[in-house]
Amino acid sequence: MYIATISPTTTMPAVLFSLMLLGALCSLGQAMSREERHRLRNQVVEMFDHAYQNYMDHAYPADELMPLTCRGRVRGLEPSRGDVDDALGKFSLTLIDTLDTLVLLNKTTEFEAAVRRVLSDVRLDNDIVVSVFETNIRVLGGLLGGHSMAVMLKEGGQHMQWYQDELLHMAKDLGFRLLPAFNTSSGLPYPRVNLKFGVRGPETRTGTETDTCTACAGTIILEFAALSRFTGEPVFEAHARRALDFLWEKRQRNSNLVGTTINIHSGEWVRRDSGVGAGIDSYYEYLLKAYILLGDDVFLQRFNIHYASIMKYISQPPLLLDVHIHKPLLPARTWMDSLLAFFPGLQVLKGDIRPAIETHEMLYQVTKKHNFLPEAFTTDFRVHWAQHPLRPEFAESTYFLYKATGDPYYLEAGRTILDNLNRFARVPCGFAAMKDVRTGSHEDRMDSFFLAEMFKYLFLLFADAEDLPFDVEDYVFTTEAHLLPLSLSTGPHSSSIPSNRTSKEELDDSNFDWTCPNTRLLFPDPAYPRNLREPIRSAVDKSCPRPAPYREPGMGHPPLRAQDFMANNPEHLELLRRMGVSLIHLKDGRVQLVQHATQAVSAVAAEDGVRFMQDMMELSSQQQKEQLPPRAIQIVSHPFFGRVVLTAGPAQFGIDLSKSSTGLRGFATVAEPYSGCSEITNAEYVRGHIALLQRGQCMFAEKARHIQKAGAIGGIVIDDNEGSSSDTAPLFQMAGDGRSTDDITMPLLFLFHKEGNILLEALKEYREVEVLLSDKARDRATIFKGVEVEEDCLTEATTPTSFEPIGQLQMSTLKVDELAPEQVTPSQQEVSPVEQDTSPAEEVTPPEEEASPAEDVGPPEEEATEADLARPKEERDSEDREEPQGDTDSSSQSVDELLADWREDLEAFQQMEKDEL
Repeated sequence: MYIATISPTTTMPAVLFSLMLLGALCSLGQAMSREERHRLRNQVVEMFDHAYQNYMDHAYPADELMPLTCRGRVRGLEPSRGDVDDALGKFSLTLIDTLDTLVLLNKTTEFEAAVRRVLSDVRLDNDIVVSVFETNIRVLGGLLGGHSMAVMLKEGGQHMQWYQDELLHMAKDLGFRLLPAFNTSSGLPYPRVNLKFGVRGPETRTGTETDTCTACAGTIILEFAALSRFTGEPVFEAHARRALDFLWEKRQRNSNLVGTTINIHSGEWVRRDSGVGAGIDSYYEYLLKAYILLGDDVFLQRFNIHYASIMKYISQPPLLLDVHIHKPLLPARTWMDSLLAFFPGLQVLKGDIRPAIETHEMLYQVTKKHNFLPEAFTTDFRVHWAQHPLRPEFAESTYFLYKATGDPYYLEAGRTILDNLNRFARVPCGFAAMKDVRTGSHEDRMDSFFLAEMFKYLFLLFADAEDLPFDVEDYVFTTEAHLLPLSLSTGPHSSSIPSNRTSKEELDDSNFDWTCPNTRLLFPDPAYPRNLREPIRSAVDKSCPRPAPYREPGMGHPPLRAQDFMANNPEHLELLRRMGVSLIHLKDGRVQLVQHATQAVSAVAAEDGVRFMQDMMELSSQQQKEQLPPRAIQIVSHPFFGRVVLTAGPAQFGIDLSKSSTGLRGFATVAEPYSGCSEITNAEYVRGHIALLQRGQCMFAEKARHIQKAGAIGGIVIDDNEGSSSDTAPLFQMAGDGRSTDDITMPLLFLFHKEGNILLEALKEYREVEVLLSDKARDRATIFKGVEVEEDCLTEATTPTSFEPIGQLQMSTLKVDELAPEQVTPSQQEVSPVEQDTSPAEEVTPPEEEASPAEDVGPPEEEATEADLARPKEERDSEDREEPQGDTDSSSQSVDELLADWREDLEAFQQMEKDEL
């Protein structure tokens, strides 16, 4: 089976495709035997021993092992790695992080020895600055998990009989050392703290920070609440609740999403992109798990409100794409980071299995394609950031899905993880992170979470219940996979802990399931997950080649060619249906083609569908090679006088504007019919003008021929996909119709809906709108040479504004007050293919005013109608202006409002392009 994702900007598929060749014809795997599971279980233990023993032999008491050089990583002695080193506090991080893993893997003797080492060797009062977030989840969580295991073993009567809560005393000491970070007006913690001196000042890099990530502030409650309930000290839980309350209050109230980075003093969102990956991930995780551990309904209420918004805006199964919190229908990026791999496991806890299966399958295919999950990968599953620091999130979700479904498919996924670790990451002194998954090169690091999490989940995946020293159902896993007992829900805690509880008015009870699902009984039928995976599964190694089917004589070629396909043609859609190809309209306006061979009307039709999808990919690849630079549409009439420039897509036919030194200048008018797919009925008004057309219903070349026959000197096609924008979509270029287009002798340009709306609003408000079509924006001196321009406009227009291209997906769409050719000339480099890395963009900063912070991004709240524009200009002149018709809002925005909203959007996108994961 094939899946192809098509940008809405193409009548034929062009810029962005993702191909997944399904193994639907492959034989289904057999259930894994008990002996094989035990072999893999034992292999997990052997791999853990290899990693742990090398840490103890070559690195301890250092925080982490450097497996390539077989030595410990000591902060200050090795070259700084920046913020990554903030996890290191000279407190034998890996040993503490591994304590409860030793117990789970039945290494009780080693656990007892490790606890004695921690008690005798580890100091928590070092004069060193550490990350509050990392220290909480790794060290405090590790101490609490170790304490839980020690108590459990002691109660068993055979081990740890000498234990007197020493690990808990250390945890309490560490908790008090972290508390100074919470001394802010908002209750959100500073991102760093000095273990010895607290929040001292700039010399220790503490107390001066203003921003923290949402996950950093929202991933405290499990450890701090457990510490309070273990010790009877309510102060820890109180501070963690206060931070969560503040984040909840600062959520975007319309979308119910949170941003990635927040100002710890003002509560303003610094980064307004929202997803389920880096920067936010464990905030959502801890809301649900806090309800599980503590039994407080407020956490479940908040989680469910967030979750409903995640599934509405971010989830595009099988993808999870970041959006903007103020305009959540607008994607914020075209790639995903590997930390979101935890989310299917969280969905299992929520009880929402279907999207968990779909997203996990997508992640599994990326893993099989690259051996590991790259730190970031694009929507067509290419590498965006090539590193892989042996993250455990995919293994975590694999375990939870196996628990939920009982499907042996997930045992095979676990086998793949094991095999890849041994084949590509194993080195003589442990396991080394991947520096580049494409080349297999290593990095000299083995993070503590590898021992804390990876081997727990893999062991649990293959182990039987009798292999475990305790019942894991009695515990909740923290984000670092440390084990906290559910009995804490009845432990001592202050009933006076304040909490801004969710008001009942905000709740939709239909969204809430007030009990946690029993993962043992959810889906006993393995066919259920298999049926969900089949539309997504990808045999990227082409291990199941398809033989060419027998075609009866006279059957000829496939009934539909890729270059002829139009997504809005009913005949084409019916042909696709017969070939087993269906269309899925994604939330960002793209169209995804999915081919199921089993849904075709015959074997021959199924093979036609396969060829059609292959042709789509070849066509897309060819068109990317023929990529043309963007063009410019400049409004030169009153009151704009060349100050408004709209980015336009070129056509692969007609006059090439790059070969014209002056471009094409003329007045714009709306053609009738607006689609331009039949003879133009208002030819007397189109003649000598630049005709405006709506995309759809026929080929672009056909539109061009009709307006050219009517006497138009040029054409502008406006996208019919409401809300589309050159800021959020790849550059669009209009293809021909497969025939010779030498007869088209005028230029044709394409505007997305948002830019086209600006032009239509200008035409509606000012009636006479003159535009200049060119390969680049022209300066005003050239446009108005010999023409006197109103003084106020001239003064405003000569105020320069520097403006650089905004990354790969968009160039400057609107340039105000400055039209110097050398600053606005589009280039091929600015519109590089989507799989290439992006570069941060310069901010728009007018000299006489500061650039405002990034604001809402997305289509205008009120879209202008085009109903009364598709008529002759004189007819419209004779009538009073009517209110917009159709499905748009009744109050259209003025041109000034559109421009202001557009400029705000540009600044927001520039900020997002600057942000790093």
